[in-house]
Amino acid sequence: MAELTGRELVASRCAKFFKDGDFVNLGIGLPLMCVNYLPEGVDLWLEAEIGIVGSGPSPKWGEEDIDIIDAGGMPASIIKGGSVCPHTTSFGFIRGGHIDITVLGTLQVDQEGNLANWTIPGKLVPGMGGAMDLCAGVKKIIIATEHCEKSGNSKILKKCTLPLTGAKCVTDIVTERCYFEVTDKGLVLKELAPGYTVEDIRACTEADFILADKIGVMQ
Repeated sequence: MAELTGRELVASRCAKFFKDGDFVNLGIGLPLMCVNYLPEGVDLWLEAEIGIVGSGPSPKWGEEDIDIIDAGGMPASIIKGGSVCPHTTSFGFIRGGHIDITVLGTLQVDQEGNLANWTIPGKLVPGMGGAMDLCAGVKKIIIATEHCEKSGNSKILKKCTLPLTGAKCVTDIVTERCYFEVTDKGLVLKELAPGYTVEDIRACTEADFILADKIGVMQ
């Protein structure tokens, strides 16, 4: 198998958090790619906010069902035993604390675990969506993101400057360059992507972080 890089590496690493039987929600964009990297032998219940319980991998070309889509409006599938439910029931799962893990994208995330992923002041957006509900009701919140903005500025900050989606809610941050765990002591660098060093990460990260006793390699 070819070595994974970029967004594929982020999605693959995030999928390794999933355990057999987990109830998982994936945000739009990069997080939705995780469904294509599920660990072998791990059976999950993927919940889509639109009302699917048991969402499966992206269908093959020509096998799409226009009535089955993911949170991003792209073709999806439903696994054997899966079901559909009203939108209100879907949010009941989220707000009621029944979702084990969510993977979300972000505009900014900081060393305290604060998340800002819904708006940039001055730009018109339709609203926050379900992200604030996920931040309030889900046990483990993983951020899947590019390490830097297109401008080159770090997206992992000492303190978020954009309006927050959730306060001190993030548990893990995965980028194409490394994996941080958010702890009471701050960010802990746990893994590096192939080709990156600790010095590289310090150079492109505004946030402060400490090193794990043993730093692994992202896969």
